[in-house]
Amino acid sequence: MKKQVLKKCIASIAACSMMVTAVPLSAHPAEKGKNMITNSDFENGVQDWGIYKESGGVCNLHAEDGKLALTISDVGRLNYSVQVFYDIVPLYKNGVYRLKYDIYSDIGRYIEGMIQQNGGTYQSYTWKGLALSTEPKTIDYQFTMKQDTDIMAKLVFNCGLQEDFEGPLPEHTIYIDNVSLELVEDSNVDYNAGKPYAPSININQVGYRPDAVKKAVFRDVTDQTEFSVINADTKEKVYTGKLENEKNNTLAGETDWTGDFSSVKDAGKYYISCEGLDNSYTFEIGDKVYSNLLDDSVRMLYLQRCGVKVEDEEFGHEACHTKEATIYGTNEKIDVSGGWHDAGDYGRYVVPAAKAVADLLYAYQDQPELYGDNIGIPESGNNVPDVLDEARFELEWMMKMQAADGGAYHKVSCETFPGYIMPTAETAPLYVTPVSSTATADFCASMALAAEFYEKYDKDFAEKCMAAAEKSWAWLEANPDFLFKNPKEIVTGEYGDRTDKDERYWAAVQMYRATGDEKYLAGVSKAYTGLDWSTVGDYGNIAILTMKNADKDSEVYKNAKAAVLKQADDIVKNSEASSYGDALTEYNWGSNMTIANAGIICGIAEQLTDDASYGKAAQSQLNYLLGTNSVGTCFVSGYGTVSPEHPHHRPSMAVGKAMKGMLAGGVNQNLEDSAAKAYCRDNPAAKCFIDNAESYSTNEITIYWNSPLTYLLTLTEKSSTVSGPVTETTTTTTTTSTTTTTTTTSTPDVTYDMVTPGDTNCDGTVELADAILIMQALANPNKYGLTGSDERHLTGQGKANGDVTGNKDGLTSDDALTIQMYLLKLIGNLPA
Repeated sequence: MKKQVLKKCIASIAACSMMVTAVPLSAHPAEKGKNMITNSDFENGVQDWGIYKESGGVCNLHAEDGKLALTISDVGRLNYSVQVFYDIVPLYKNGVYRLKYDIYSDIGRYIEGMIQQNGGTYQSYTWKGLALSTEPKTIDYQFTMKQDTDIMAKLVFNCGLQEDFEGPLPEHTIYIDNVSLELVEDSNVDYNAGKPYAPSININQVGYRPDAVKKAVFRDVTDQTEFSVINADTKEKVYTGKLENEKNNTLAGETDWTGDFSSVKDAGKYYISCEGLDNSYTFEIGDKVYSNLLDDSVRMLYLQRCGVKVEDEEFGHEACHTKEATIYGTNEKIDVSGGWHDAGDYGRYVVPAAKAVADLLYAYQDQPELYGDNIGIPESGNNVPDVLDEARFELEWMMKMQAADGGAYHKVSCETFPGYIMPTAETAPLYVTPVSSTATADFCASMALAAEFYEKYDKDFAEKCMAAAEKSWAWLEANPDFLFKNPKEIVTGEYGDRTDKDERYWAAVQMYRATGDEKYLAGVSKAYTGLDWSTVGDYGNIAILTMKNADKDSEVYKNAKAAVLKQADDIVKNSEASSYGDALTEYNWGSNMTIANAGIICGIAEQLTDDASYGKAAQSQLNYLLGTNSVGTCFVSGYGTVSPEHPHHRPSMAVGKAMKGMLAGGVNQNLEDSAAKAYCRDNPAAKCFIDNAESYSTNEITIYWNSPLTYLLTLTEKSSTVSGPVTETTTTTTTTSTTTTTTTTSTPDVTYDMVTPGDTNCDGTVELADAILIMQALANPNKYGLTGSDERHLTGQGKANGDVTGNKDGLTSDDALTIQMYLLKLIGNLPA
């Protein structure tokens, strides 16, 4: 009996692993006569097929007797309330195609079969109305693709409510089999149409400060050895240099050279030339080369404002989302108007808001002289720096998200994401989701930070912030673990987390900084790291390291400094090893934020040590974001020669033009949306980016991707000179005969002890999901590993909890198996 149970246990874990690693096939130019539909006879179950449901639609998808079976319990309120689909079928303009499939239902009904645009207007390229009966019928016909090429089209069956033909229906099942789509004629197809241009010489397309390190990256080199810098106005050659540092760039699938032209310092516009290669894009050298970009990175937040009228010629709108929101699970309604729309959608979330506010305030702290009172927001001219006015707008909304007991509601949004509309057109009911400890700790830290910065300008507001922070701190003390998960009816961004320890660390250190009261440090024993919304420990580190009159001999200060320098050393190492200077060795969702955060860490490290290598690495991260990258793109809309023109950003999509000053998410090798799968499937990791409005995993924007850009621009203002002092921390050891000076590097205490054996996902219970997470992390570390892109990825604490075999070899499939054995009561205790 036990052996049979154990076999089932192993089989379920193996199935989990297979499910996680399955990747849809790439969309290539079709071969004539070859079926483009994988798993067309459903021998592999429902692999590569999916369902979509909304507006009351209820269904499930499974395989039955070698056929795809869609069981519908409720057809919902729309014709597309229930859909079954096959994602990514490439259709080329003027191509002639043959579509064929068998289909029937166990009751008579009407549905629609089509191949349509996967987003945008969802236009149909071919459409059939289908009257189904219990007798199978074969649909078989040819069509010509008359619209522009769309390599990410979608085969769809709309199985929701069809008001013109039928009313609500009892539960029933639709069966589909033998699906094929073949290209039968392509003589008039141009397969190269629309391929993006890939420049052979890549530079920072915005430009460089005069004393900055300046390097161009060259590819497509044959026998060239020299390059020149040309004045763009006079066409005069101002510098000639050597191509150096040949590197095989496996992440980008190319061989690269660099050319250093740091000695060119005169203000002006220039481009790089190299015989046999196209000239580089034009760039500028000047003291104020980033001034407009810095202002626009902040003004973008004004254009994201919610609940008030926004004044702008292109993106202005009346007040949106002004109705009261229902607190989920109750009949209570509250006013939570205000704040910034978080991203390409219109939800507002406390956790990422806290990161964005912290970036802005710490950027202002670093160089207040960079921030004026005239960037074009309603508060401009009020004798308060606009960056503080803009951050205050978000803070005032955050205060509305504080519950009476001091906890912070996690988010406010509608149940689902809206269409591609302006914010005033989203009128569905708003819901405030429950309080969470992560939101509350982030809220507490943000308010304590704000109290310090607004004391000079509005003492009453500063006191209000501090009172809110203290109230949240009391809630945190009374609620040691209160994490958040989306209610099942709400599908907007979750911003969930597996642990709140880093958030509590930030709150504790920030409260100490605001009050000087060491009671807040009572529970602080080590430094946490991270500048992401889910890992915020470095904001606690920045709080203590930039604190006036900080006790540099305290453990909290020394741990924070060691944590920052350890990260910075790794960043410098990776940056120097990279042709393009970025610090990443893999590219996940929001990689541009990760790069900006890396630059921030290096900027802080330079200030701690005066070591110019950190400043150079920080500038390299900025150069990458502004064009020195393998996709030849300045990732900030409206800047450089080539920047995102089609971001996944509803106002931009509605207006038909990219809002200026937004940082795109960037390269994501995991191909987590249909556009990325269609256009980037064969790209090397560092080139998985597509300027397509449907590519939310590479081309969306967020407030908390813009804010680290603002911070990085500020920190690099004094960094990255061609030469500068390099100092090392030294310790001197004296013996009876010699004195030895050695360079030392201390590391923070960032190890994790097992808290709940087997609780890999840190949700407080041991269940099958913990075993599954281990297998997911092993099978797909880029998505589910310690630095994975998925919100449900493994954490350091989860790794410690999951090592239940006691072998100290890290997580293995044996740990997953041991957890299942424990759940099946084959063993009595964990760890085994």
